Amino acid sequence: MADAGAGAGGQQPPMPDMSNMWRMMIIMILIFGLYFIDGSDHIIGGGLNTVFQIIDFSGEFPVVTLMLMGSIMILLSSVIRTLMTDTLEQQKAQAFSSAFNKELRQARLDNNLYKVKKLMDMQPVMMQKSMESSNQMMKSMPFTMLIVVPIFLWVRYFVDVTLVNAGTQVISVPWAMYAIPLSTAGTDITWSFFLPAWILVYSLISIPLGQIITRLVRAYQFKRYLAKMEAAKTEEVA
Repeated sequence: MADAGAGAGGQQPPMPDMSNMWRMMIIMILIFGLYFIDGSDHIIGGGLNTVFQIIDFSGEFPVVTLMLMGSIMILLSSVIRTLMTDTLEQQKAQAFSSAFNKELRQARLDNNLYKVKKLMDMQPVMMQKSMESSNQMMKSMPFTMLIVVPIFLWVRYFVDVTLVNAGTQVISVPWAMYAIPLSTAGTDITWSFFLPAWILVYSLISIPLGQIITRLVRAYQFKRYLAKMEAAKTEEVA
């Protein structure tokens, strides 16, 4: 008799890769350790400043520095993800999952029990593809965080030490009129409400840059994939 937890086709649902979960837990512990070590003395951030001070411009252009550091962080993390994951396979898995869910919803709306049963029989395959894609992302995440967290700690040092010493922590931002204390000149980048203002500024800069760089990397990978297919087709003809 088939196990009660088996899928409609008699297949067991795929189990998550526990090694990846343990790796994530270890890396998160290390990240908290880095924050603890860095502390209010900015031990790690200050150490990294010996390298990154070439782009701090002595605190005179804080937004430019944040843009440059955001670009560096996104570029490095994108390269790591590209080297450790198959972007094309991930896109295929996402397209497969989206198409499957759409067909299943339509079959249920149409009350097409035969089609629902056939799709449910295919569900273990869909789940396996989705799990493989998730495992690939989890494999690259710890290494990405090892790049992101130290850079983040340096940005915190740049804001708390370099900008404060230079007296240039007040910048113009769209929400300056709502900031406390009110200032027609801008807002204090060290001011905090639910998040420090510098984190909001850094996120607003790095997220769009990340989207652009990611799309460029994917376009490059797809171009290489098409070139390989074309080369293989040429060899077959020859």
